[in-house]
Amino acid sequence: MINIIQGMSNNIIIKIVFVVIMFDIFLGSLRAIKEKKWNSTVGINGILRKIGMIGSMLFLFICDRMLNLNLLFMVPEEVLKYINISIVGSCELFGIMFILYETTSILKNMILCDIPAPEKLKEKIEKLLSGMTTELENKK
Repeated sequence: MINIIQGMSNNIIIKIVFVVIMFDIFLGSLRAIKEKKWNSTVGINGILRKIGMIGSMLFLFICDRMLNLNLLFMVPEEVLKYINISIVGSCELFGIMFILYETTSILKNMILCDIPAPEKLKEKIEKLLSGMTTELENKK
């Protein structure tokens, strides 16, 4: 069990997932305060989803190690060079998807909280997110 915990704590994808989850919770809370729409049901559902992500990654990490699974061939070389990893199991693949999902939520919350940013950057983010969420429609 100690080897599993050490392996997870050394995994850059798992670390990034934790960081984006915590930042999304922070920005989501700021947004709820700003909009005066603190909803415990929405908050609990969000937290349960994030706990599910973390639990899934733990389960997949254990399965990957038990099966000696390495799906390195499925990740583009440019990405591998950037994140500098040598093993890609189902845990890392799902972790990358979770990172993208949480990043979308972070960007949406940044826009809806009116966090200062260059106008051109805000416009590009809003354009990118317009196909992913309907929540920005009410902002205009």
